[in-house]
Amino acid sequence: MNDNSVEYQEDEEVYYPDSCNTLDKAWKSGRVELHALARNNYPGLSLHDDAIPGINTIGYWSALSQQEWGLDWHRNEGVEITFLETGTMPFATQASAQIMVPNDLTVTRPWQLHKVGNPTIGVGKLHWVIIDVDVRHPHQEWKWPSWVILSEPDLLELTKILRQNEQPVFSVNTDIRKCFQNIGSLIHESDARNVDSWIRIYVNELLMLLYEQLKKGKFVLNESLTDSMRTVELFIKELNTSYDQLWTVQSMASHTQLGVTQFTHYFKQLTNHTPMQYLNSLRLDIAALMLTKDSLANISAICYDCGFSSTQYFSTIFSKRFGCSPSSYRQEKTTSSQIV
Repeated sequence: MNDNSVEYQEDEEVYYPDSCNTLDKAWKSGRVELHALARNNYPGLSLHDDAIPGINTIGYWSALSQQEWGLDWHRNEGVEITFLETGTMPFATQASAQIMVPNDLTVTRPWQLHKVGNPTIGVGKLHWVIIDVDVRHPHQEWKWPSWVILSEPDLLELTKILRQNEQPVFSVNTDIRKCFQNIGSLIHESDARNVDSWIRIYVNELLMLLYEQLKKGKFVLNESLTDSMRTVELFIKELNTSYDQLWTVQSMASHTQLGVTQFTHYFKQLTNHTPMQYLNSLRLDIAALMLTKDSLANISAICYDCGFSSTQYFSTIFSKRFGCSPSSYRQEKTTSSQIV
């Protein structure tokens, strides 16, 4: 079960946060040791609503034998940082796949597709934290929890590196290892109701240590991963399955959380059409296909199924595009196929 109050749209699909069901089953069946604090259906001890706001899950698992499960391709609503303390672990994003070894750390952006296991996980101890930074579209700015106390310049620079970095796995120093071990010990040994302040302290320490190491590294940053054009590009792909909705330019822009002028500008850059020109062209292509696939389908029904609200308007722009009425187009195509 997922937290359906949070969703993200990309590549014609609506995504919800993963709830790590395979890990949850492995933990409850005793195949792995798990110690975690969690909300939103992640496995572990449930956090109170007001406890550590922004932390959706934090903890570790320890697998002492080869497992028969993995975390297949999935997405999380927050920035996820994982650290492998012992063992080996297959890890992949769409851009790369590799085997994690001890002291390797991964960072995945909010909603970035990734998986752990190939297809199963190995023996090892894996730590993690998922921090919700309130991102539902690629262009949106990250909003860290208010208790993150890095200075504004440091936090801005760390955010830039994490948002634009495409190197998902890298080796980290012993200070970061110790920080994750401290978090793990705290969650394992303490009353979870009394660790709120310590978790905040350790997560701030982790972010600062991570920033110190990352700013010394040489990373190729890709600004296009986070810009507004990327958001519009993903919406255009989504139109392939949502063309039948009663879209207006205003509702399209609102859907992407961009202003109408900015949305239209990027849309035209990507398609050389205004949003409504593109949508109508897409709808006409689909209507033409429907007309030829089913010679008995009612033309008015096809009109409405494709998202047009007026049969007269549909007939007018169809004739302008194809040089004949919808009924004549169907007859011509049907005759042509019979001759062949």
